[in-house]
Order: sequence, then structure tokens, then C-alpha cells
Amino acid sequence: MPRLFVAVWPPPSVIDELAALPRPSKPGVSWTKPHRLHITLRFLGECDQDEALSTLEAASFGVARATLGPAPERLGRGVLMLPAAGVDELAQSVIDCTRYIGDQPPDHPFVGHLTVARFRKRQPSVEWPRLGETFEVDEISLVESAPWGEYLDVAKFPLHENAGPGP
Repeated sequence: MPRLFVAVWPPPSVIDELAALPRPSKPGVSWTKPHRLHITLRFLGECDQDEALSTLEAASFGVARATLGPAPERLGRGVLMLPAAGVDELAQSVIDCTRYIGDQPPDHPFVGHLTVARFRKRQPSVEWPRLGETFEVDEISLVESAPWGEYLDVAKFPLHENAGPGP
């Protein structure tokens, strides 16, 4: 079974800006490649792809406005991320409608973020300008995490201006 998650892909202009920021080469630090930068709304894990597709197709989600920044922060033991504000309600709607698909949703509150690096021992220090990249979220994607490490869009789902939360 494929490993799936539901994500928001930032627009190319935002990806280009993030890719242009300094990414110092340090032992034990792995910077996220620009084409992999995303906001995970819900990790499903190994699950039935058809069930995930039909559930998301039947749901209606409202548009959101995501704001990245203002500065990188540590998340957990080994993640450097940019906070992503404005997608909490969208994430909760996705979590609610996919509650019985794949892995159980986490029992902690959603933390909107975009992972910019993973590190083993020392968090990389970066001199980035304060960010405030804001963009309209008008679609979400069901994404497969392929065994060779790439992310493959399985399907995209448009969001609707006047949609209520959830299915």
C-alpha cells in the first residue's frame, strides 16, 4: 500500500524565494529540496489510495490564506521549520473527514509548518530576513511518498470560496 499524506504546495514564486535563502552546508544537516517544500495537513501513512481519493473527492473544503514565517523555528528534536499560519481550520477539516483512513490522527494539536531542514545533533543557525510570505490556498493534494524518496501528486482537490468546513 502507498504511504500517503494531504498537503498544500506553495506557489512557485514562494518556493523560488525560499530556495534563494542561505542554506549553509553543515555536517548532519539535510536541507529540504525546493521541489519537496510543502505544508502537511494530514499524514495518512500506508492506506488504501482509492478510499482516500473517494473521501477527499466527496468533501468540500474552504479556501485558506497561508502565511509563512516570520523566522525558522525548531520543531521536535530534529526539524527546522517555518511556521505556517492560516491553515489550521483547513487542516482540521481534512483531519475530520479522513479520521478513519490510514494512521490515526495525532493526539496533539496541529502545528502548521513547512520543514526547511532536518538535523541530527545541532540545529543549523541561519541568517534569514524575517519572512511573511502569504499566499492563497486554493487546492490541496493527495501525495504519495514514493519508496525512492520523491513525492508524487496522486490527485489535486480544488477548494471553494464559500465551502463550509469538512465533508
